[in-house]
Amino acid sequence: MRLTQITHHDLDGYGASTVAAACAEVERVIHVPRYSDVGPVFEEEVKRLGKAQASETLLMTDLGLEEQTIAGLKRFAAMNRRRDSEKHRLVVLDHHASSAEQLARQGLEPMPVADRPGLSRSEFNDPEITLLIEEDSCASAMTMTHRALFGTREPERAEDLTALIAAIDALDLWRKESPAFPGGIALDEIFWENATGLIPPGHPWHDRFVSALLMAAGARLREGATPAQLEQDAVAIRTRIVDDLLANEPDDDAGLTTRSRLARALARSDTLFRPLKDGTLLSFGLDSGMFQRVSDRIMEAGRTKRVVNVQRMGTLSFRSVDGTALDGARLFRGGGHRDAAGGRLQSGSAFSLADAISQVEPVLNPEKPAGSDSPFAALKNWKG
Repeated sequence: MRLTQITHHDLDGYGASTVAAACAEVERVIHVPRYSDVGPVFEEEVKRLGKAQASETLLMTDLGLEEQTIAGLKRFAAMNRRRDSEKHRLVVLDHHASSAEQLARQGLEPMPVADRPGLSRSEFNDPEITLLIEEDSCASAMTMTHRALFGTREPERAEDLTALIAAIDALDLWRKESPAFPGGIALDEIFWENATGLIPPGHPWHDRFVSALLMAAGARLREGATPAQLEQDAVAIRTRIVDDLLANEPDDDAGLTTRSRLARALARSDTLFRPLKDGTLLSFGLDSGMFQRVSDRIMEAGRTKRVVNVQRMGTLSFRSVDGTALDGARLFRGGGHRDAAGGRLQSGSAFSLADAISQVEPVLNPEKPAGSDSPFAALKNWKG
């Protein structure tokens, strides 16, 4: 059964996706930084699943459940009831007190699970839906504990996973008294330094890269590495992972920096950049430094003459080789140089690549009025 995971864009969220990948074949992972974006992202998945013929499993981890998301949970249940067969599976593993409060306000108050102190469950009258709240456990630990709900195998390197989860749990729940807390701090720093600046979410290598980094760090913590030692090891660990990723890349140059090496591979990606009607290539959420390197290679290779990157907070960065970057930026209340300019979305934010395209395309390439291409259109308002 196809498995999709939606998880938080922080250390615990990636810990949960690392655990999930160790227990099952996860086809797609969607990382969501803001709880306010969970609702729209989940809504897109519910719509997709409503059209899917075969049963799928959707795993949600470490996501604060706000009103729009809970409304989506109810729509998922209603959609599942309408399916005669091939019902979808939904597993929600959360540990936020605010989620329990929101669920109670929406008539889905989590109730204690017998013989499991601290664990509660919301009832949807659907055996295919499981929503668990456990405030005293990080999401990574919950994913491991409840892996039978979605998993297909027992994880390898269980000892490394255990060390990784202990560090994440200590940090995420701020257990300063835990011996694992200092390691959690170091792990968090390494995560944020590497998680999105090199291989962005959406690229097939992204989760593979971050999970490999976290697992290697977990192994060093299990071996007794101090935070300082883990920090020193991080660059060598990252280099080994990148060497493995680029092993079959024909133009890799190990003498370059990690960012420059990866930029060559990312520039060939068909998943990070989507073509707009005028040929502009659009990416979503790329680190600004990586976008600069990748966009230069894309245009150097002749794939397009203009590239735009949209950030979640609504900022746009245009690059071009024909002087049109500034033209694009001006349409979004921006400015800059002719081949390097920036602007801002009218709405102020975007929650996904599809959302970014839906906001940028109509502005860059507005629909022409019906009949405007007719040879008689020019005569419409002519007065003789």
